[in-house]
Amino acid sequence: MCALIVMRGYIVTQKALVVGATGIVGSALIGQLLHQGWDVHGMARNPQRLPAGAQAVSADLRDAQATRAALADLAPTHVFITTWSRQANEAENIRVNGAMVRHLLDALQPSGSVRHVALVTGLKHYLGPFEAYAQGVLPQTPFREEQPRLPVENFYYAQEDEVFAAAARDGFTWSVHRPHTVIGAAVGNAMNMGTTLAVYAALCRATGRPFYFPGSQAQWDGLTDMTDAGLLARQLVWATQTPAAANQAFNVVNGDVFRWSWMWGRIAAWFGLEAAPFTGEVRPLEQQMAGDAAVWARLAAEHGLAETDIDRLISPWHTDADLGRPLEVITDMSKSRRMGFLDYQPSDDAFFALFSGLRAQRLIP
Repeated sequence: MCALIVMRGYIVTQKALVVGATGIVGSALIGQLLHQGWDVHGMARNPQRLPAGAQAVSADLRDAQATRAALADLAPTHVFITTWSRQANEAENIRVNGAMVRHLLDALQPSGSVRHVALVTGLKHYLGPFEAYAQGVLPQTPFREEQPRLPVENFYYAQEDEVFAAAARDGFTWSVHRPHTVIGAAVGNAMNMGTTLAVYAALCRATGRPFYFPGSQAQWDGLTDMTDAGLLARQLVWATQTPAAANQAFNVVNGDVFRWSWMWGRIAAWFGLEAAPFTGEVRPLEQQMAGDAAVWARLAAEHGLAETDIDRLISPWHTDADLGRPLEVITDMSKSRRMGFLDYQPSDDAFFALFSGLRAQRLIP
């Protein structure tokens, strides 16, 4: 059954435009929307391998004219922005990513069809951009949505401001969703801790290398949380269906907390490994995996894997940034809980489900 809403006195099908359709969040969201009967369009520069039932839209949001042409006849009711483009510095991140959101919403303005726009950002809202990551005076943890913006430039703020301005102009509602590190499946994604760790574990098992925790003492000992892509997708859809959620920002994490000193052993055991003792030495994955392209290619050929290019699977720089943080990071979920979003996902189960899926898709041995 199709999902329906009443708009301007007429009953219409809810039509979703998922921007960043091939990413971790976009892929999970498309699956959730299709399950609920939405008319789903997935937008990306190369929207390949979308789930059956989703219609592909190809456009580069950096090109305003091409974006207008791609969206001229679409008229979505709901827009989900789950993408960004990494640049050389934060000034360029702000310029490029702000323009991408502006180009998108300007292209959709003529149809007058948009009822809600959801933007996915993340905890760098509280921790700061990569250039000033976890530096200076940070908000007290657990992070709460009402905490003010940091006094630094941040492309997440630029994205939000573009959504707020278009909402005031065009009359749609909005929601902002701030996950912690997202665990989910996507090939070619720039921020993919789960698959990075799976590939690292597979290499350690195949070569006999120690399975070292790559991060800091603070992350090893401190409490942390994470966000399952499926749970984030459910919150995104929930926000479109809950009147109290209109024009609100929400943190979104699984609901459990853990220490990496516990989780690292759980991940090691899943791969049949024994975790190497942690000595407090930071061993970045970017250094550990720097020469692994040829090793992975041989392993992939030996096991008939679907992806021989290790760089399509791993993002060690991002995993190092998360696991190397010098402080404990905990996220408060009270706001959406009070409004009725009660979903829960144990983080170790999220990792295990991802690993099983990667194995089933022949992406890891």
